[in-house]
Amino acid sequence: MSPLAMYVTERLVRLSAVDLAIIAFYFLLVLVIGFYLKRFANTGEDFFLAGREMTAWVAGLAFVSANLGSLELLGWAGSAYQYGIMAAHWYWIGAIPAMVFLGLVMMPFYYISKTHSVPGYLKLRYGSEASGLSAVTFAVMTILMSGVNMYAMAVVMKVVLGWNISFSIWVSSLTVGVYVAAGGLFSAIFNEVLQFFLIWFGALLIPILGLIEAGGWSGMVARIHQNFPGQDFTHMWAPLSSSSSNPMGINWIGIIFGLAAVQSMGYWTTDFLVVQRVLSAKDIRSAKIAPIIGSFFKMAVPLIVILPGLLGRAVLPMHLVSASGIQAGQYSYNEVLPLMLARYCGPGLLGLGITALVAGFMAGMAGNVSAFATVWTYDIYRPYLHKTAPDHHYVSMGRWCTMIGLIISIGTAYLVMGFASIMDYVQALFGFFIAPLFGTVLLGMLWKRTTRAAGFWGLLAGTLSSVSMFALMKLDPQRWVPVFALSPLAKGLAQDMYQALWSCVTCVVVTVLVTLVTKPRPDSELIGLVYSLTPLAREDRAPLLQRPLFWGIVALVILVILQIIFW
Repeated sequence: MSPLAMYVTERLVRLSAVDLAIIAFYFLLVLVIGFYLKRFANTGEDFFLAGREMTAWVAGLAFVSANLGSLELLGWAGSAYQYGIMAAHWYWIGAIPAMVFLGLVMMPFYYISKTHSVPGYLKLRYGSEASGLSAVTFAVMTILMSGVNMYAMAVVMKVVLGWNISFSIWVSSLTVGVYVAAGGLFSAIFNEVLQFFLIWFGALLIPILGLIEAGGWSGMVARIHQNFPGQDFTHMWAPLSSSSSNPMGINWIGIIFGLAAVQSMGYWTTDFLVVQRVLSAKDIRSAKIAPIIGSFFKMAVPLIVILPGLLGRAVLPMHLVSASGIQAGQYSYNEVLPLMLARYCGPGLLGLGITALVAGFMAGMAGNVSAFATVWTYDIYRPYLHKTAPDHHYVSMGRWCTMIGLIISIGTAYLVMGFASIMDYVQALFGFFIAPLFGTVLLGMLWKRTTRAAGFWGLLAGTLSSVSMFALMKLDPQRWVPVFALSPLAKGLAQDMYQALWSCVTCVVVTVLVTLVTKPRPDSELIGLVYSLTPLAREDRAPLLQRPLFWGIVALVILVILQIIFW
């Protein structure tokens, strides 16, 4: 597709006055919230951690909403069209165990250490070398991820409305920049909770209307089998006996070890975009139960992000969507959700649906931008560039780098256009930065022998190995995909899972080897940073219904039931 073709498109629908009013009202509302909450964001604790005053329910909803951006609404709908219901693995086995683990095991350390970020914990545990490396890589990742959200929103405007893609990127980014720079994490969290309900209310339109057209779940399954008889798009585990029996080209080993054990654990426990929301909780019990509250909402999210992609297989003309979308009259996987939106939503409903999508994209941008501002200010700027400034100086720096980060991420939005699927881009980034970081953090928390040098060299080795594997598989897939992904049939997401697995293994092996030949820190310096040396609050006397452990077990039981139903 030529560059000019990105700017000249035919709109599928036209907005009515009601639709325009709904969209304009939403933009105005988030700006008003941002400026109103500015009065509560005067100190660094307020701006970057929302004053640590959020209840468990607010923190839990913001925790899920921060992840309910373009990845969920646009990327996973496209991936569900591409891979079928197997995409739901990223919501169930690839999310729920990790969210429960975060709440019960890792949040006490983050909260007790009073850290502003995951790199902040690494500085306390390993020193400035590992912390500086993780801060720089995380800052890069958040900027790249913010670009994904901008591009995704522009795709919706292009497909549904025929708007100029650059105009859409600039409008959305500037709106987010204004309200996050004004109110910091306070503003981001309150808008995310608002966006959470808007997303659900608007995005439910597509699965409801789609199932009515397809004749319910059984009718949808029958249509998919009729349209695509060669692949199984409607079962999650049954096709995983071999890589040749499913559209992703992977077997159960990759799902269990690559996704559940590394990718999801790394993302939900070390990605500061989501951890930051839980750190805003008012006390340690709220911080522990907030991710578990979020896990119940997370299990329901496939209804609005995976189901539209499956319905696309059933109701959209088969020639309409292709992997490349470069032929006349065709669209890419990334454009499946706006195609479904245009198919079902008339005046009023269309405005509501678009507002729900816009809310999701802006939530994703706000989450990345606020996380970038915190990591840059507290983990790069203050320790390495300006150590002795007053608190209000760091708040001002947080506001300025919010806008600077947005401007840089506008440029990265155009990088996403080179990928057939948004999720191929995003999961590759997780493999670069999150998977090895998980190995470093987990060893630091659970093994007191781990040394300062081992933390740095293990993290560096894991990151470099991940980037190297990605480059080799892209440059010469026929040679390297069977080596790293264990099958020549492995598609993008399957390659990403194995890339994450091997990078984490590399990190752990190097960390252990370096630890064995270097001197550990004394136990007295690790209290509050290592599990075996940290006194944790017990909840034996708390009522059963108030214990995070009880609700964590309930979440895992429901997860098992869902796996059986959709086996």
